[in-house]
Amino acid sequence: MNSETLLASARRTLEIERDAVAALLPRIGADFTRACAAVLACKGRVVVTGMGKSGHIGGKIAATLASTGTPSFFVHPGEASHGDLGMITRQDVVIAISNSGETAEVLTILPLIKRLGVPLIAMTGKPGSTLAKAGDAHLDVSVTQEACPLNLAPTASTTATLAMGDALAVALLEARGFTPEDFAFSHPGGALGRRLLLTVENLMQKGERLPQVSREVPLTAALLEMTRKGLGMTAVIDADGVVQGVFTDGDLRRVLDSGVDVRTVPIAQVMTPGGKRIAAGALAAEAVQKMEAAKITSLMVTDAAGRLIGVIHLQDLLRAGVV
Repeated sequence: MNSETLLASARRTLEIERDAVAALLPRIGADFTRACAAVLACKGRVVVTGMGKSGHIGGKIAATLASTGTPSFFVHPGEASHGDLGMITRQDVVIAISNSGETAEVLTILPLIKRLGVPLIAMTGKPGSTLAKAGDAHLDVSVTQEACPLNLAPTASTTATLAMGDALAVALLEARGFTPEDFAFSHPGGALGRRLLLTVENLMQKGERLPQVSREVPLTAALLEMTRKGLGMTAVIDADGVVQGVFTDGDLRRVLDSGVDVRTVPIAQVMTPGGKRIAAGALAAEAVQKMEAAKITSLMVTDAAGRLIGVIHLQDLLRAGVV
């Protein structure tokens, strides 16, 4: 095989799988609505089951549901016949996946699911199959062909099933009004959790680390404060601690270019009035957005009265893995 043959094979695979997913669009109708309604009314958990490749896809669908506000887990149908069926309660909903709709291990547990009176969502590639007919809702994930040139290995069919599972999870997410904060509680580890859970208050410089000077001091005193605190800026406050402005390394370059005497000029005369600021309760990710928009590396943190309570610097966000 040469490179052109390999590339052609890859492109053909992607085209077939793209078409398989596109074919799902006209099938999103009454059965999909019934499936959503069953899950939204569920007082327990969504139990996903499937055999072989369908089982692997089922595990991913269960994980996606669980991380987007729908408590869910996967049960292997073979293990279910040997004790694990006890994991399913009358409060649950079952999603059973089988491309043929005739998978023996799945059909074996159907009578027990029906006996429990648990709503059943069937996801198959054969609308006339036993599993499809048994479902309270049937999600049709049939494909005209597999990407496998032998039309045997599950490829396009598993892609279509996964896409249908994502469609279900996202529809439920939106129906529940799931927020980024809700998502974060399911993902506390790693960069995602840090971006969504950490607040400015968790990371800001405060106390002795806080660079601040009164508006009456000369520029030289402000420069000494900036050097001591090492954040490349200092807040300028009044006698009550209310922020009046900010002076940064960038302001210093402009002052030097203007020819002002840095030994005598008061900081209030050369500071940037107001200055960019953020609330302590804001998400750290919001601080990143503000810095990027203003092309700055620090934000003053103020309370409701405008008093300085902290400074958050880009380095703080980098160390925390938020950026």
